[in-house]
Amino acid sequence: MTAQFSDEITPVLDRHKVYQLPPLILHPFAEPAGPHKLVESSRASLMIQGLLPQGTATNEDLQRTLLDGRYAELRMLFYVGKDLLRWIDQCQDFLLRSEGYMPSGIQPQSFAALLIQHTPDLVAEKLRKWGVNDYKAIFSRGLGLNAMFCQAPPHESLSDEFVRNYFRYADQLFFTWQSQTVYSQLSPAQFKLDLYSSGEYSRILERSFES
Repeated sequence: MTAQFSDEITPVLDRHKVYQLPPLILHPFAEPAGPHKLVESSRASLMIQGLLPQGTATNEDLQRTLLDGRYAELRMLFYVGKDLLRWIDQCQDFLLRSEGYMPSGIQPQSFAALLIQHTPDLVAEKLRKWGVNDYKAIFSRGLGLNAMFCQAPPHESLSDEFVRNYFRYADQLFFTWQSQTVYSQLSPAQFKLDLYSSGEYSRILERSFES
């Protein structure tokens, strides 16, 4: 299966008009205990591979630590995907109100492709400043997990195989979701957006209310 997209913006849009899309607001990527679990999971993986001394930990202990960390990653990405889907819905509503109709060819996948495959420079720069260099994988896997789950699944409902290799499944889920319909590509020169953390955006709103 290959991605299905149109090379051009659908002609019903004014090509000379620049659209300021709603801001993308991302909530914290990790839960309070998440970073610790991720570090311990990485150490356990290296021990399982024989790259670090195992010490007194048993193989069962290491596998459990590895899975706990992978599940923390899975939950983190799932909620990032929730933020992205909320933003995509807002973008569709914005275009509907701006044009008075939904331009044909523009699908949710159009906005996902804009963000992931044709990331606006200012968005990419801000993510790198946050230390998020692999944002394309983070965003695509978050959307992929949301294509399968309506709510973050509890750990006990998932097989160890799925949790251990969730990122491979998430990659395929995103590819399937992105490829299931024909959609128009959106140019970052015509469709602009700002990126904020939830805390940063809350402070902006507070200042606007005060003024």
